[in-house]
Amino acid sequence: MDTGWRYRLASVGGVAALVGLAVMLANNGTVQAAASAVPVLGRLPVDPPAGAEFVIEIALTAAVVAGAFVPLYKPRPRRILDIVALAHKRTFVAVFALATIGYFDYTYKVPRLTLVLITPLLLLVLPAWFVWLRRPEARSERAIVVGDDITEISRVTRIAREMDLTLLGYLFPTRTEPPRQGPAGGVDESENIASVADGGIELDDGVEQIGGLSRLEDVLVTHDVDTVILAFGETDRAEFFGALDACYEHGVAAKAHRDTADAVLLAEDDPETLVDIDIEPWDVQDHILKRAFDVAFSGIGLIGLSPIILAIAAAIKLDDGGSILYQQERTAVFGETFDVYKFRSMVEDAESATGVKISDEDEGGIDPRVTRVGRVLRQTHLDEIPQLWAVLSGKMSVVGPRPERPEIDADIQHGVDDWPKRWFVKPGLTGLAQINDVTGKEPDQKIRYDLQYIKRQSFNVDMKIVMRQIWKVLVDAAAIVTGKQE
Repeated sequence: MDTGWRYRLASVGGVAALVGLAVMLANNGTVQAAASAVPVLGRLPVDPPAGAEFVIEIALTAAVVAGAFVPLYKPRPRRILDIVALAHKRTFVAVFALATIGYFDYTYKVPRLTLVLITPLLLLVLPAWFVWLRRPEARSERAIVVGDDITEISRVTRIAREMDLTLLGYLFPTRTEPPRQGPAGGVDESENIASVADGGIELDDGVEQIGGLSRLEDVLVTHDVDTVILAFGETDRAEFFGALDACYEHGVAAKAHRDTADAVLLAEDDPETLVDIDIEPWDVQDHILKRAFDVAFSGIGLIGLSPIILAIAAAIKLDDGGSILYQQERTAVFGETFDVYKFRSMVEDAESATGVKISDEDEGGIDPRVTRVGRVLRQTHLDEIPQLWAVLSGKMSVVGPRPERPEIDADIQHGVDDWPKRWFVKPGLTGLAQINDVTGKEPDQKIRYDLQYIKRQSFNVDMKIVMRQIWKVLVDAAAIVTGKQE
């Protein structure tokens, strides 16, 4: 893939040319006659323009669509699904803009029949054009090494040279002088090396440092990198997850040495010493179905539960007059954080008043800070309703490991080594641990369920978990109504 002005010119020119062809095809007499035979389209007037009017229509459509596609002109590596989704989104933006122009300006408007006919054409050809532009070149894979352990970097670079990889260099936290060789030919890590600006250091085997860890995304784009080889001493560090996140966002493959890669991340049956890390383990169809289900479930839930939402908000206000929602920071994919909202079920500023932290799954016990309304909300799980917004916005999923507070995550990590593995999938409202009544207070059991889900995840598994969770909620609600729950 070109990364300079040639790509920008090709992308803009291709969009304009394809739009022009689509408009000409839509205005063809035979095409319009065939479209008019369709009952719904037959109501639209057939009025193909001619002469200067036709030229203006093509120019206007091409200009509007080309302007809408500005985000795609940046030569940034993307996954194919992301390219298609973004191209579709920008196409709809352009069509809406053209329809608006036609509504307010009847002199240079694009006829409605033309607009209807070019929309499916653009939805097909424009994503295909950008996918083709971003195709990998016919060359060996371009790879870089990213890590914080010079010994590991030296090891994987030697292995990479034996594979069909073009090794461009490595990224490493900044330092002033080349690492010294130890007695066995390895790198002597005992030297105290101070920090300087990124770049300029070369290993004895000729591999040069091309920057610090902060330059990873820039290097991926400017060097058109295909593969990143991870060489971290510890795989639970934020830098490790940050590197995986960058690989995921830019559509770059990730590898690591089998000795240091975690089994939950490995692609199955990989015999190589440098193994592939499966940073997106979902099948493409399952990924699309999961996101579609998340949007449908959360959207329908928020609309359908709106009367209950209003009733809960009124009940909380009448109970103690405090705030309706409670906000906390949670750990998301790759160790990042996001804000989650729940209906407030405790007294106002419960943490400040008592100094006791609130976990995401505290409802298992009796806490004197819980209000009368909050007790009912927790028993029926209705306090979770506002989290549907996080699902709709894409920060959470319906099914996945329950997110915890970053500080609680940090505490649990000291006793449960596998705990950070939960961060390789999007957090969810429910999961295997929840339907089996295992909370964060039992981290050893919880991590086993979470890892089991990560390895088995599929759309069918998600549906089974959702159905079991809905049944549990109904059972809990029935227990309250019948007075069988304390």
